[in-house]
Amino acid sequence: MINLISSIYEKTKSAKLLCPSYLWLHNLGFQKSFNGYCYFKFLNYIFAQFLNQSGKSIKLMIKKIIPVLFTIGTLASCSSMKPLNFSNSQQVDASPAQAKTVSATNKKEVKFLENISTNPASPVTTRISGSEKTSGKQVVTENNNYHNRLSSIEKASEVQLKYAILLNTEVEQLEDTRLLEFVDEWYGTRYRYGGTTKSGIDCSAFVQAIYVSAFAVSLPRTARDQFIYSRIISATEMKTGDLVFFNTTGGISHVGIYLQNNKFVHASSAYGVTVSDMFDPFYIKRFIGIGRIERPEAKIK
Repeated sequence: MINLISSIYEKTKSAKLLCPSYLWLHNLGFQKSFNGYCYFKFLNYIFAQFLNQSGKSIKLMIKKIIPVLFTIGTLASCSSMKPLNFSNSQQVDASPAQAKTVSATNKKEVKFLENISTNPASPVTTRISGSEKTSGKQVVTENNNYHNRLSSIEKASEVQLKYAILLNTEVEQLEDTRLLEFVDEWYGTRYRYGGTTKSGIDCSAFVQAIYVSAFAVSLPRTARDQFIYSRIISATEMKTGDLVFFNTTGGISHVGIYLQNNKFVHASSAYGVTVSDMFDPFYIKRFIGIGRIERPEAKIK
């Protein structure tokens, strides 16, 4: 009888008829519990088969076998019901102590920078051409210059603003406002050869009128005589109020007053009293020279 039971058990175990959840238990790591589980299912199977048979002897035998089988199955199941943990394709016990050890080895070592200290920022000092300049003082100086410029713009007159645009320069650079005011009185007056009034004026008469009004200096009437009367200087010395001479019709035939930024005011035969650029192709080709008139009240800088 024992041999028969063992034979049936081995066949059912190999065919997995009694253990349809074998694969599920194997995947969860309970492979060792297979025997206990099969014993339990085998018990149910034998009990069901033998109930259909008659005979008290058989029932008695079953009653004796059942406790033995149940005890064997329980012991086998309890000894093998221990969950397994798999890490890095190796079987590892999942106890808390070992888990802490594994996690500690997986952590990267953290290194901290030591002996770090910072110093308060100090003004940067630079040496330029033998002299030292402090960046902090330089910033303060630039700020002061900026505020001074704003102040100059706010205090600038309408004439200064107008000629700053015409001359394409900064307002604070136009310091000789008296000259600009007299120039502006004639600005736009039409040209007339030989004319000396605001109804029409030529180039030399315009220069003569401005010098009398702004500098209280009397000049000769013609452009040629004004050239002779003035002291010829180089272009590098040119300043506001100097005379510029051109050859437009032959000889020294045209004159104007230099203002700033390569601009001069004159009585043009085409546009009347206006501001022109000395580097205009028409004038640069006909330029002769620069003359300076000595005057006590001149504001040449």
